[in-house]
Amino acid sequence: MAIGAEFSASASAQVSIGIGAGARPSSAPLIPFRFQVRFRQSGAGTGQGNEVEMCKGAFAECTGLEATMEPKVIRSGGVNHGAFQRAGQVTHATVILKRGMTDNRHLWKWFALVSGGDYAARMDVDIDMLDGAGTKVMTWSLARCMPVKFKAADLNARATEVAVEELHLAHEGLTLGFPKA
Repeated sequence: MAIGAEFSASASAQVSIGIGAGARPSSAPLIPFRFQVRFRQSGAGTGQGNEVEMCKGAFAECTGLEATMEPKVIRSGGVNHGAFQRAGQVTHATVILKRGMTDNRHLWKWFALVSGGDYAARMDVDIDMLDGAGTKVMTWSLARCMPVKFKAADLNARATEVAVEELHLAHEGLTLGFPKA
């Protein structure tokens, strides 16, 4: 069983998150520059679409892997010590992928396809975090992604750095998985 896969909560609000049998305990902090991004055709809820080679270049940056739960505040008459907090709706941030520009136009073609009216051209995206040896340690999975912004590099005749393009992704769910030990 994977880390954090065992979760139990009772009516008395006792929460236990454990490390299951066979899980690899964390021995060192992960380095954030070791990651890879994989795209899969979004199947109708199957989660097992065919992998698509979207870009041959690796991404240099990935931001926005976050989920925020908006608590529901319940005020009860006669209770003067404070309000009750209940779990509310979860929202996800837009994930931003950045990479050095190449002559590969797959990201632009996907954006143009969706912005041109093919709203069903969704992809599931897996972002694998790797350890120092290049072994997959965890995977952030984004469900039914849709490109909502494509930004080409700023052009400047005096620039000396690599041209970087951005792809902004809206998605319908974020999950965190760990490889089986």
